[in-house]
Amino acid sequence: MTSAISKTKNNLIDVARQLFAKKGVENTTMNDIAEASQRGRRTLYTYFSSKNDIYKAVIESELEVLYSKLEEVTRRNIPADEKLILLAFTRLGAIKEVVTRNGTLRADFFRDIWKVENVRKEFDKKEIHYLETIIRDGCEKGIFQLHDIRQTAEILHYAFKGLEVPTIRGAMRLDYNKKEDREIIANILFKGIYVK
Repeated sequence: MTSAISKTKNNLIDVARQLFAKKGVENTTMNDIAEASQRGRRTLYTYFSSKNDIYKAVIESELEVLYSKLEEVTRRNIPADEKLILLAFTRLGAIKEVVTRNGTLRADFFRDIWKVENVRKEFDKKEIHYLETIIRDGCEKGIFQLHDIRQTAEILHYAFKGLEVPTIRGAMRLDYNKKEDREIIANILFKGIYVK
C-alpha cells in the first residue's frame, strides 16, 4: 500500500512540476494539477494542503536529484582534490539540468528566490557536509593542510553557489570534460591567484 501512496504522490509532484514550468506557479491552480494528473481534488488534498505545499514538494524533489548526484561523487574512490573538482562540475551541471527541465530562470517557477532558498536550506547543509567530508579526507591523507575544515567547506559551498546563475544563463560554459576548465577550477581552489 505504501508504494501505491508514494507513487500517487510522486505523480502529483511531477504533474505539478510540469505545470509550474509551463504555466507558472501563480497561473496554476490546484484544480489544474488534479485534472492534469487525472486525480480528483480530494486525492490532491489528501497529500497537499495547498499549492504552496505542493510547490515546496516540487522543489524538494528536484533537490533530491542533486543530493543523489553529489552523494555519488562523494562515494567515488578518487583523491580528495579530484573529488572536489568533480563535485563542483557535477553540482553546476545538475543545477543547470534542473532549470532547463523546468523552464528558464526567469520563469515564475524560479522567480521567488526566497521561497526556493528556504526549501534549499537542507540541501545547503548536506552539501557543506559533503564538502567537509572530502576536505577532511584530503587533510588526513596529506593532500590539504587546513586549520578550519568547516569554514573552508562553507566558503566553497557559497563560491560554488555563486557560479550557478552565470552557468545556468550560459555566461560561463565550464565543462568537466575540458582539461583547461578543470585546471582553472583546480588552480583557483588549490593554488589561489598568488604568484608562487
